[in-house]
Amino acid sequence: MVNYSNYSDPDLVLLLKEGDRNAFAEIYHRYKLVLHHHAWNKTRNDIDAQDVIQEIFSNLWVKREAIQIESNLSGYLYSSVRNHILNLFAKKQLQQKYIDSIQHYSQHGTAVTDHKVRESMLAEAIEKEIADLPPRMREVFELSRKQHLSHKQIAEIMGTTEQTVKKQMSNALKHLRKKIGFFAYLYLLWMLKH
Repeated sequence: MVNYSNYSDPDLVLLLKEGDRNAFAEIYHRYKLVLHHHAWNKTRNDIDAQDVIQEIFSNLWVKREAIQIESNLSGYLYSSVRNHILNLFAKKQLQQKYIDSIQHYSQHGTAVTDHKVRESMLAEAIEKEIADLPPRMREVFELSRKQHLSHKQIAEIMGTTEQTVKKQMSNALKHLRKKIGFFAYLYLLWMLKH
């Protein structure tokens, strides 16, 4: 029987690339303790350190044919541990941000959501009332408030006088104020300016 403990790291890597399970086992036994200690020093958590080592060796086996290890197997393994720990820290940081955002939402989110829903409902009601205006009045209103055209520009587009445009605009605003109420009317004026 072949004694794999006598093989050098480069020889073990060549055998590993060929799918030799005994070479993989030798690499595992040769490096698992020092890599675990290294991972534990960085994470200060035994479970995280074990997970890192398991992931490193699992990836080593799965990617054995594609890995590029020239001569320094230990350097490759240490770099893999370091990178995996950095990814672990980034993942934990992202998870904490997500947890914090959920906690913030649970404490403050309902008010914001309720406000957004009410604002959306109010905007829908306003749009419905605008759509119900007589066609010429609606056209004047939309050109003025949505496209921000002057009365003179609207008169030119519609082939009418500025006085007619002013009258149509005044009638539209009176109609909307009566239909949607004073506060919704104020909201409409504010919304149209933004």
